[in-house]
Amino acid sequence: MRVFLGVKTYQLVSRVFIHPISPPAAVRCGRAASRCVHGSSENGKHPPSMLRHLTSKIKATGPIPVAEYMREVLTNPVTGYYVKKDVLGPDGDFITSPEISQIFGELVGVWIVSEWMGAGRPGTLQLVELGPGKGSLAGDILRVFSQLRSVLGETSVSLHLVEVSPALSLVQAQNLTGTCSREAHREDDPVYRRGTTGMGTPASWYRRLEDVPAGFSIFVAHEFFDALPIHKFQAGERREHVEVCAEGGVIIQQLAQRIVGDGGAALIADYGHDGTKTDTFRGFKEHQLHDVLSSPGSADLTADVDFSYLRWMAGGGVACLGPISQRTFLKNMGIDTRMQVLLRSCSDASSRKQLISSYHRLTDPADMGQRFHFFSLLHPGRLARPQHPEGLKLERKRSPAPLPVAGFSELSFS
Repeated sequence: MRVFLGVKTYQLVSRVFIHPISPPAAVRCGRAASRCVHGSSENGKHPPSMLRHLTSKIKATGPIPVAEYMREVLTNPVTGYYVKKDVLGPDGDFITSPEISQIFGELVGVWIVSEWMGAGRPGTLQLVELGPGKGSLAGDILRVFSQLRSVLGETSVSLHLVEVSPALSLVQAQNLTGTCSREAHREDDPVYRRGTTGMGTPASWYRRLEDVPAGFSIFVAHEFFDALPIHKFQAGERREHVEVCAEGGVIIQQLAQRIVGDGGAALIADYGHDGTKTDTFRGFKEHQLHDVLSSPGSADLTADVDFSYLRWMAGGGVACLGPISQRTFLKNMGIDTRMQVLLRSCSDASSRKQLISSYHRLTDPADMGQRFHFFSLLHPGRLARPQHPEGLKLERKRSPAPLPVAGFSELSFS
């Protein structure tokens, strides 16, 4: 579907695109990774082993389901994959879109502002990120907010990070707030860390989504759902598999309920399919496929997100858009226009090469362009049709037509 935008939306995107790209920073993690100390334990004892832990657990309680295996391997607070090693970048096991290019986060930031405008410009805007990694995506989004401060006006903007790892929250706090953060005095406080970003945005950390306060919120989940534990079912040895992410279903219901009750939207970006795949459970190590049962704790475990399942679990109270490919979403958001601006202002051959390489990495169908998909939940009123006058009520004015949903419709800059 081709949609031509009005002047306001065109100006919104263009104003972000005229800003230069920041110099490349050190590689930052996009998903649930951390830099916890690892190596030998005290008193000369061997470091904790995931294999020994699982072996003891199975001997004591019997077989464990795939979901429990996945949860232990990835998030065990002592030996979990995400808490004992660096997993991102050329020397890690995978790399994510925000780490490849800040353009990705900039376009997500534009999408958020566009949806805030489409909702009628409410006086408060809560940016809520699930699984914020080291905070790089949130940092890119907040930079866009700062560039569009005149558009946001006096809107009260706040950052809310749902992160189960206190150690990882320290890394996020350092990257987003520097030294301007502090831990809660009480362990039972739902906000276990507070701070202020360098741009003056208040930031809060929570262990659970339900602890985030009510209010108009835009939820962002990038490579979050594919790391949630899945249950696998199989009828017989040669029949197709069925994968169900019950935890993901619960979270999507929570998001839908909050959007209906408080307004807002959710943007989910992940590996996935629309109910067309069955056996997607796999491991990644050093950017290569890895046997999920080999050396547990040494490789990432993931499963493609079934967006048809998320749509079904969200229910009929919210409007669901997508999934569409990352290539389609980014091109609809104007990544080509952004690249043209950057290349025109870049004279260094090495930087130009890096820009072009990152662009192809994000959009090439053979790379991330087709493997990643975007999916959105919107308040039903966001897409409500305008009222038409009837009978003797011709004097009534029509309600303005809703703005097109950026990213999920092709935007025209002509």
